Amino acid sequence: MKHIGRYRLDRIHGSGAFATVWQGFDTELEITVAVKVLAENWAHQVDVRERFLDEARLLRRLSSDRVVRVYDVGTHDGQPFFVMDFATGGTLADRVDGSLAPDRALDLAAQSARSVQVLHDAGVIHRDIKPSNLLVDIDRDGHERVVVADLGSAKRLAEASGITVTTGTPSYMAPEQALGRGIDERSDIYALGVVTYVLLTGTLPYDISDPIALITRKASDRPGRLPAEHREALNSVLARAMALEPDGRPRSAEELASALDRVAAGEGDIGAASGWPTRVIVALSAGLFVACGAVTWLVVR
Repeated sequence: MKHIGRYRLDRIHGSGAFATVWQGFDTELEITVAVKVLAENWAHQVDVRERFLDEARLLRRLSSDRVVRVYDVGTHDGQPFFVMDFATGGTLADRVDGSLAPDRALDLAAQSARSVQVLHDAGVIHRDIKPSNLLVDIDRDGHERVVVADLGSAKRLAEASGITVTTGTPSYMAPEQALGRGIDERSDIYALGVVTYVLLTGTLPYDISDPIALITRKASDRPGRLPAEHREALNSVLARAMALEPDGRPRSAEELASALDRVAAGEGDIGAASGWPTRVIVALSAGLFVACGAVTWLVVR
């Protein structure tokens, strides 16, 4: 059995290009924990190592039950690690098979938006919102709470306008993020719109596998498969959340959460837009995209 100090590493819970998350056990406190360990091949890269530790510091500073909490950090055999609360209910990725009742899907989506709002209130943009980065914690009474995790791509709002290196997951990424333009909270709101659609239907709204497909998407393209219940109101809410232009989206994650609450309550959408917009974003051709080097593309996990 592998150990890091007092932490027993029981099984791999998730892994990516830069780090592995283990389900572990704190032998002193006798509780299940999550232990994130930087990959050995990256451990000696100063910039990667510092970014890894920045994630731990940021999570530690965000004192909220809507964001995964870090309570220990250290180094083992030259590899940095940090220890977090273990979310007992898995991730939203475990629940996107299309079997969720619409009102349950809307509740989880609204909770996700309110958890992301905690980041925004602290001046942080996540940049990689997707079901696998939204954990579900279950308390002793069986109540479920969505918790935001994996801030490895997060940036402070003050730095966001100058970001030209694109990071994230194509299917959940806002167009301005793929284009390497300045981003803000509304980029995360776009991703929350995609998460909401996936929770409701079990499928992605668009077939997006690379940045070219994303930036050439027409605003008139409309995903199908929305459940009959609340369909008209959902069309309106998701049209705004996944608007190609940031100005067309809700002004905050909390505004999106409130709209989803109203839909679940049968009150419809009282948002500024109604139905899917008809404007078409002006897209770069694939040749121009590559030749100009407009975006350095990095797909995280």
